[in-house]
Amino acid sequence: MELKWTSKALSDMVRLYEFLAAVNPLAAAQTVQQLTEAPAALLANPRLGERLDGFQPRVVRRLLIGHYEMRYEIANGTVYILRLWHTREDR
Repeated sequence: MELKWTSKALSDMVRLYEFLAAVNPLAAAQTVQQLTEAPAALLANPRLGERLDGFQPRVVRRLLIGHYEMRYEIANGTVYILRLWHTREDR
């Protein structure tokens, strides 16, 4: 398995960091570190997250990391990180 981040997921990471850093730079850095390390578990167990049926025939799943949701897709031996957001955000 290979892991790739989409440009939208990277933009989400920047947005989350900037939002948190304005209030607490240390918490922002810790959150980004936690979110960037979490997908490593998907390499060994890509079906760890809950499958989201609304995306069929694509295999899109979600993984909760603390108060954050990470959506990812499994395709051709690659785990693509699609989007990230805080669970309190209106999505």
